[in-house]
Amino acid sequence: MLACPCSAFNLRATAAPANPDISDPEPEPKVRKLKGSPQFNRWYRARALRSGHKLERPSHGTGALEVNPSAQRTSGTLSLEPTSTANDSDREVEVTDSGKPIYMVSDGTGWTAEHSVNAALGQFEHCLVDRGCPVNTHLFSGIDDVERLMEIIKQAAKEGALLVYTLADPSMAESAKQACKLWGIPSTDILGPITEAIAAHLGVSPSGLPRGAAGRNIPLSDEYFRRIEAVEFTIKQDDGALPQNLSKADIVLTGVSRTGKTPLSIYLAQKGYKVANVPIVKGVALPKGLFEVDPEKVFGLTINPLVLQTIRKARAKSLGFGDNARSNYSEMAYVKEELEFARKVFAQNPTWPVIEVTGKAIEETAAVILRLYHD
Repeated sequence: MLACPCSAFNLRATAAPANPDISDPEPEPKVRKLKGSPQFNRWYRARALRSGHKLERPSHGTGALEVNPSAQRTSGTLSLEPTSTANDSDREVEVTDSGKPIYMVSDGTGWTAEHSVNAALGQFEHCLVDRGCPVNTHLFSGIDDVERLMEIIKQAAKEGALLVYTLADPSMAESAKQACKLWGIPSTDILGPITEAIAAHLGVSPSGLPRGAAGRNIPLSDEYFRRIEAVEFTIKQDDGALPQNLSKADIVLTGVSRTGKTPLSIYLAQKGYKVANVPIVKGVALPKGLFEVDPEKVFGLTINPLVLQTIRKARAKSLGFGDNARSNYSEMAYVKEELEFARKVFAQNPTWPVIEVTGKAIEETAAVILRLYHD
């Protein structure tokens, strides 16, 4: 860990490390309790209710985190002790989820932690979307003080959760590391190791502040405005609108309905690419501009007919169409005909790369498109 002028918090326990609920045999005087915030209480109860579990409120003392102001200080180090309290039953609940919990803690938006965990889960086949994963992920963003951090870590210990954190402040990261070690919580620091490696490589100390933190002056670059322009362009060109502007697009996506053209377009736009998407509908002529733009900009999307039918049925249901309402839109015969029509369009334009999107996340499809685009 890089040196930091901020003093790190040293955690010690007078009870067994693996159980934060065990009381101190000799409590120190003038103990100040750190009770859970109302926001955390509401979050925890809401999650339990959404999961269909019953909230059990113990009538007696339950574990809480306390700071002992009389604890011995050495070089500005504050000692925290897990102790028990008899008046915290309003906050404590016992919930057993069907999946193993993963807590993601960040002092920023949590984007890095969330995407890192999702990328890692993608390495396990049983965690794919269509199979159901025995894991429950919970994101805690904007955690910028030790009290809130310790409260979350304590709850992670109660649930037997894995803690993954991205904390820019070295003292906060060290506090999380020591608390997890104290209470036997498996943990991973995502941001720390890479930050240290880059700092050593550049010979420059990091700021220790999360992106977007107060006091950080991040100028609006040309890239920022380019992304804003790309998003505005992409929204205006959605679903075949304004075909006369196809020549201005960096990337043009085409395919039958529900192949993910719109979300893929928005994702690429956020990376700074102007994207237009043109739907292929059986019996409807495609705009002439589609065949006049640079063919290396055009990408066809195709999908498995069974998967497409399932997606279209769900879409029809969300629009209020009942199971008895007949529509060619989600009929298998029509789905196959429309995919065959699209295949013929692609065959007549062999320069267009055709990408199979079945089972692919938007990020995966985007990575393929950008690789082909830049090659």
